[in-house]
Amino acid sequence: MGETVEKRYRVGGMDCASCAAKIDTAVRRMPGVADVKVSVTAATMTVRYDGSSDLLAIERKVTGLGYSLAPTGDHAKHGHEAPSHATCDHDHHHHEHDGHDQGGHDHAHHDHGSEHGKAAEIEGLHGHDHTPMSGPWWQSRKGRLTIASGAALVVAYAIGHLVPQIAPYAFVAAILVGLVPIARRAIMAALAGTPFSIEMLMTIAAVGAVIIHAGEEAATVVFLFLVGELLEGVAAGKARESIQSLTTLVPKSAILEENGQTREIPAEQLTVGSTILVRPGDRISADGVILSGESGIDEAPVTGESTPVRKTEGDIVFAGTVNGDTALRVRVMAAAADNTIARVVKLVEEAQESKAPTERFIDRFSRYYTPGVVAVAALVAILPPLLAGGIWSEWVYKGLAILLIGCPCALVISTPAAIAASLSAGARRGLLLKGGAVLETLGKVTAVAVDKTGTLTAGKPKVTDVLGFGRTEADVLKYAAALEAGSSHPLAVAILARAAEEGIATTPAINPGALPGKGVTGTVEGVEIFFGSPKAADERIPLSPDQTTRIASLNDEGKTVSVLIADGVLAGAIAMRDEPRDDAKAGIDALKTAGVKVVMLTGDNRRTATAIGETLGIEVRAELMPEDKQRIVGDLKREGFVVAKVGDGINDAPALAAADVGIAMGGGTDVALETADAAILHGRVSDVASMIALSKRTMRNIMQNITIALGLKAVFLVTTIAGITGLWPAILADTGATVLVTINALRLLRPQE
Repeated sequence: MGETVEKRYRVGGMDCASCAAKIDTAVRRMPGVADVKVSVTAATMTVRYDGSSDLLAIERKVTGLGYSLAPTGDHAKHGHEAPSHATCDHDHHHHEHDGHDQGGHDHAHHDHGSEHGKAAEIEGLHGHDHTPMSGPWWQSRKGRLTIASGAALVVAYAIGHLVPQIAPYAFVAAILVGLVPIARRAIMAALAGTPFSIEMLMTIAAVGAVIIHAGEEAATVVFLFLVGELLEGVAAGKARESIQSLTTLVPKSAILEENGQTREIPAEQLTVGSTILVRPGDRISADGVILSGESGIDEAPVTGESTPVRKTEGDIVFAGTVNGDTALRVRVMAAAADNTIARVVKLVEEAQESKAPTERFIDRFSRYYTPGVVAVAALVAILPPLLAGGIWSEWVYKGLAILLIGCPCALVISTPAAIAASLSAGARRGLLLKGGAVLETLGKVTAVAVDKTGTLTAGKPKVTDVLGFGRTEADVLKYAAALEAGSSHPLAVAILARAAEEGIATTPAINPGALPGKGVTGTVEGVEIFFGSPKAADERIPLSPDQTTRIASLNDEGKTVSVLIADGVLAGAIAMRDEPRDDAKAGIDALKTAGVKVVMLTGDNRRTATAIGETLGIEVRAELMPEDKQRIVGDLKREGFVVAKVGDGINDAPALAAADVGIAMGGGTDVALETADAAILHGRVSDVASMIALSKRTMRNIMQNITIALGLKAVFLVTTIAGITGLWPAILADTGATVLVTINALRLLRPQE
């Protein structure tokens, strides 16, 4: 069978990168598996397989390693539309994203007893907690094991003091409490293709320690190892929650309106095209279009935009945003599984599965690093006693300590932990990145090519100048607004907005008419009004040379001018232009300060483009076709720039694809998330600079992490051989480093700027 199918699972109990590597290695070796992607931060595994593979065997393999599995309802070929399909699988899909499984639902998926039995045997550290650290830590299986091991250690110490003769046995018993599950996992991992797992190193070290009568230390080491694993789990859970918390924004229920009746239904049963009622102060339960009502909508939860956005009929609203002061009727545009937030979460989870170049390098490095350290440990244990007549027990002890230093956990997690934290931090501020590789490249960007319409500008004209010739400016605006009342033409909307801003009350014109290609006419307060192009006005009443030059100079600034005639007198003129966004100047200055070259690319006419380019102080290339934009991006790359292309992702998909990083910008759903490498959910130009800054911070964080991981190991390696530190500080070299690295990475979650 040539066709491959994808299946996604939630994996429980996986919280460091070496866990992910173990699962990856094991599943890859199964027959019929085409590809495996495992993400620690999203706690997912995606398997691509063809008809010859046995899913049950794959699932058993993973549970055998001591992890739990639950299918997430996204089969690649699986209709998610039918609302009737509220089966267990479907429910699970929805509440799984809340990050807390409702109890009894846990094992509903293991419909095969054999596998369940097998999983139950090999619980252990990585227990069956389906969710990363849901509930307090001491209730998770890992927590209980750690407590048991600690208690056994305390008991062993007490017995050892009271009855010194049996102390060694007490410690051996204490070791077994913690070590049995570890050893079991070590053996499973070795059989599945990962011989040098941290569990294996731990097991060898502990058994060796008992043989050379260092039972007390071995018991302490096992306990510290468990504590470390527990901390890793807590930290991994933190990074995961930050992205999962986005999904909790979408309300669980919606008020459906049918044939004039309203009733409350679960949000996931909403179908595309149905109408929902959103009361003031409620969270909107689906992505949709406003049918009626006008309200200020707080989009901060989704886009990070702090001021409420005014929205009215025909505007798009997102699930999870908060309705302001008026009730709205909204037509649903996307099913629950496809709304903006669900797509963002899915994108971030997929992004975390795609590895960054640094991470790939470290994975390769750790493959040689661990066996290398094991070899060094063996040599340290054997050579001095054989060649230099050292004391066996002393050197074997040192060898065992080095074994523990050899675990690459801290090193392996140094990159993914930072990247996961950054992707989450970005997503919360409306900056979406499609994975580690994008994050890495962004920091190296040296040139940014920006689209004008819809990116640097809002894509909607604004009134820039009101000129009064025969009447006051207020009158000119009032008459124009009266003629345009009720029209949805962009220029009309701009005039009405300006009139509202200045607090001018407008009464709609009587018998309004349109003269195609010339303008509009009507009667306002008994005055005959004509509002249209300067050329059409000139045919009615010749413009004076002074007026003509004023209009021409406005045209030179790239503005569209319309002239108003009242009762046969030239009353005035109104100029409009698609103005730069409020933060465009600041955003571009921020990029320039960061040493990035900025070029504006636009299909617009040269006059308008140059006028706007001058206000913003950037180089302009105008009158371009989409393929020209692509060519210019190519030219910049040949000149040695690392190029980011920012656009709305619709007409400049080729240029986005050609750039090193394509960034789509725009409002929510219409952001072409799929065409670009990154997306800015709300059109703030300054977010491009923030994105680059985020990337630079992340790369710095990764370097710090690698330094911490290798530095601590190097220090302990020297002190161990010198005989200054023993077994239990050695486990801190790794576990301690892992915890430090994870904490350092979590700093990226803190809001910046």
